[in-house]
Amino acid sequence: MSGRFDWPVLMRAGLHGLGLRPAEFWALTPVEFRLMLGRAGGVRPMARDGLEALLRAFPDTKGEISDG
Repeated sequence: MSGRFDWPVLMRAGLHGLGLRPAEFWALTPVEFRLMLGRAGGVRPMARDGLEALLRAFPDTKGEISDG
């Protein structure tokens, strides 16, 4: 993918598919537009079980300070 937007397709989806007015379309962020199209995707936040797994794998210990 070239990283460029296919503006005609995006505008058709927003203006015709979603019925947005031009000002509404141009005011949206890419994330908002994706949500409106039903494409939430992306990285999900860590759930509690993921945090607990990290805590088990990398427990905090007293007295150990790393300078990096």
